[in-house]
Amino acid sequence: MLSENIKAVRKSKGLSQQELSVKLNVVRQTVSKWEQGLSVPDSEMLISISEALETPVSTLLGENVIEPGADSLKAISAKLEVINLQLARKKTTRKRILHWMLISLCAVIAAIFAILLTSESPYLGWDYGDPETAVLGVAFHSLEWLFVRAAPITFIGAIIGIFLTREKS
Repeated sequence: MLSENIKAVRKSKGLSQQELSVKLNVVRQTVSKWEQGLSVPDSEMLISISEALETPVSTLLGENVIEPGADSLKAISAKLEVINLQLARKKTTRKRILHWMLISLCAVIAAIFAILLTSESPYLGWDYGDPETAVLGVAFHSLEWLFVRAAPITFIGAIIGIFLTREKS
């Protein structure tokens, strides 16, 4: 029975004995002996044969395999409903995270503006005769200049984002 099944499955896959032997790293005569029933592959080789022929071992051994029937429409609908619920939860979670990140961004921008207003740019009073102090002062001034220019746009964008991501009741 095993010998007939190996031969039938091999032929149905369009493989010659030589091609199957190459896939299994055995000589062609070994495949021929299996198909003639003169020898039997060991368990490891049987697994390799099933993988090479893309067929379950139980089919090669001749067992009747009961294929599960196609899912009914109700079962498929139930599975799709579960998937849709999971996707909706994931989307809601992402939206909530984005909402709180935008709120945090607004708070950080407001805090930095408050710090800049209270500090009144102390680097402006530094002695720029020293090159290291000059470089550091220019760096501070550049960062402050960029922040003052970019932060309002970012802040407005974050406020709009907060309104777009809020939970509607």
